Amino acid sequence: MGWTTEEFGEAHEGIVGAVLADGSEPKPAYVDVGSGAETYRTCEWWAYDGRMSRPRATAVRASCSCGWRGPSSPLDWDELDRDGLEELDVSGPRRDWSEHIRTVERRTVPLPDELAHLLAALEDKLFALAEDAPAAALRAVTALDRLTRRAGREAACLIEEDGEQRWEDLGRALGVDAHRARSLVTRYLLPH
Repeated sequence: MGWTTEEFGEAHEGIVGAVLADGSEPKPAYVDVGSGAETYRTCEWWAYDGRMSRPRATAVRASCSCGWRGPSSPLDWDELDRDGLEELDVSGPRRDWSEHIRTVERRTVPLPDELAHLLAALEDKLFALAEDAPAAALRAVTALDRLTRRAGREAACLIEEDGEQRWEDLGRALGVDAHRARSLVTRYLLPH
């Protein structure tokens, strides 16, 4: 149910979060999804309707997994059917989260224009090749995978050699948190 971008994935997953009467956020709710022992953990607004010992949300707002929160909007349960999940207009929180993502993108390290154009052209060519000659496209993607792993390792080694590396700065440059930035470097340092 969350919003993600291909570039940032779960590092910036957005939802319509619940806000309680005192302005705080409720603890995550665990929802039984039916058969078996499976439960679903969520902080989405719909789980906080006052039933099953959970608090009742009085407002909603865009929430991002990175910790960012948008402005709150009042939630009127009387205007929603008991199962009115589709009735809540989430376009405002979605716009707020999209603006947050644009802010994250602006803070990331820019790609050189020449490389950005080259990547766009490569994407077009690979998808066209996949339509015309799937085996050739798979061979090209495999070669590209080897190339990106080697280049990623080189970059990770240089970052690791820099004893002054601040993981927060690298995370901001990549649009992720410090932990994910360090994990990315580690991933490329590991032998494949």
